[in-house]
Amino acid sequence: MDHLLVLLLLWSSGVQAEEKHNSESDDVRLVGGASHCAGTLELKHLGEWRIVDGYAWTLKHADVVCQLLDCGSAVSVEWRFETTNTPVWEMKTECIQSGSAVRDCVTSDSSSVITNVTCADSVRLLNGSSLCSGRLEVKSDQSWSSVCEADFDQQDAEVVCRELGCGPPSVLQGALYGEVEAPVWSKEFQCGGHESALLDCRSSGSARNSCSPGKAVGLTCSEPDDVRLAGGASRCAGTLELKHLGEWRPMFEFGWTLKDAAPICEHLDCGSAVSLQHTKSSLEFSWRIKPDCVQSRSTLRECTTSGYYNPILNLTCADSVRLLNGSSLCSGRLEVKSDQSWSSVCEADFDKQDAEVVCRELGCGPPSVLQGVLYEEVEAPVWSKEFQCGGHESALLDCRSSGSARNSCSPGKAVGLTCSEPDDVRLVGGANNCEGMMELRHLGEWRPVCAFSWTLKDAAFVCKHLDCGSAVSVDSRHESLKRPAWWIKYDCVHVRSALKDCTASSYHTFILNITCSGKICMT
Repeated sequence: MDHLLVLLLLWSSGVQAEEKHNSESDDVRLVGGASHCAGTLELKHLGEWRIVDGYAWTLKHADVVCQLLDCGSAVSVEWRFETTNTPVWEMKTECIQSGSAVRDCVTSDSSSVITNVTCADSVRLLNGSSLCSGRLEVKSDQSWSSVCEADFDQQDAEVVCRELGCGPPSVLQGALYGEVEAPVWSKEFQCGGHESALLDCRSSGSARNSCSPGKAVGLTCSEPDDVRLAGGASRCAGTLELKHLGEWRPMFEFGWTLKDAAPICEHLDCGSAVSLQHTKSSLEFSWRIKPDCVQSRSTLRECTTSGYYNPILNLTCADSVRLLNGSSLCSGRLEVKSDQSWSSVCEADFDKQDAEVVCRELGCGPPSVLQGVLYEEVEAPVWSKEFQCGGHESALLDCRSSGSARNSCSPGKAVGLTCSEPDDVRLVGGANNCEGMMELRHLGEWRPVCAFSWTLKDAAFVCKHLDCGSAVSVDSRHESLKRPAWWIKYDCVHVRSALKDCTASSYHTFILNITCSGKICMT
């Protein structure tokens, strides 16, 4: 519900600063929790309190609510289905963005999604790069105060990071996150490090009522989240699971493609992303990560929410080869992993047959370009053996190799490899090759394409690719298929990504049909 976030941001930038609200103004609250900083999210509009449908909210959304309520940083957000006979509030983003009054953008809706938000009661981190970093402020007697470095130590920091749902402190230093004129906490914290909240710690009076410039506590906690691939043939393949709030759960996100998953392979120190499948599971409760949030360089924690989701993601990364700095997942500077470290490969130790094995291992088509200086040189260890592949092997490290006296490469001589894109598309079942159900060949297999919300502009990409003129019509219809489909993310194709980068396996049955203006006789 990003549209509600837009509304809340508008409030937080000015509307809530008004001393008096008229009868039509909006408000928010959290009810049913241990304090006013935790509970079910409700919105007041036109004098009526209703639950807010916060489907797929993340911590970044929830943090805006915490700010409005004058609570600390957002700690968790969860949504659940719950039978209710009462209507909920929904906001229209496009209405708000058009400059209409807030009251004109609120609509009544029916939903069974309940959103629960937990904020920290009395600590917050401001101006940081994530919800786990910033200048520390503590709340007491309804006012916020900065804390002076001399009154705060590592054990105190451990308590704050735990209270905010973050990992252990990694940096404790003033002047990191901007100085502001604010009251200064008048007591010295004396935490043992085991407390669950900073205000549970003992404290002693301090004569301090101001801090020297740059001496207000700036704190960076480590990010608590981690990811893993479970149940696969190696640690680089399996069901994608996320550890969040201390709990491992499978991860759902129907909108993910190989391009979105590639950073996960990198995070796990695996090779390039090879395949991604959406599969049904008997498990209902999972974590969800929004790919557009991750792509904005937000941390995993900020992009995570929990709820009842299906399907879950299965990801396969290459164990020991990767292509870096290329224009797609099938191009880049080649690196090989051995003994937990990555090495470049010198052109003199690598030939066309070796390249065929790498391209096959990465799920790409045959090699089309093998040349150095294509994909940005970096100083890195150089592979010390010459590969001697026959071209039929399934993995580069399965090939024979001989020792090489080489321990460095001349500038521009590290292997740069471009594999051809393995994908192809076709239209089948129509009067000619320029109309019908769209099918995609990916990882060597033809399947129908499942796609939602495609427009003529999206379909034009396919018609052009098939040399079939312009797009005339596009529609998706429900069909009962006994075979899986490929799913293509249309906005990924728009940015000229390769089809492989934009593809994932799907069990959905909304099949795409396209008619182009050209006519190619069927053979």
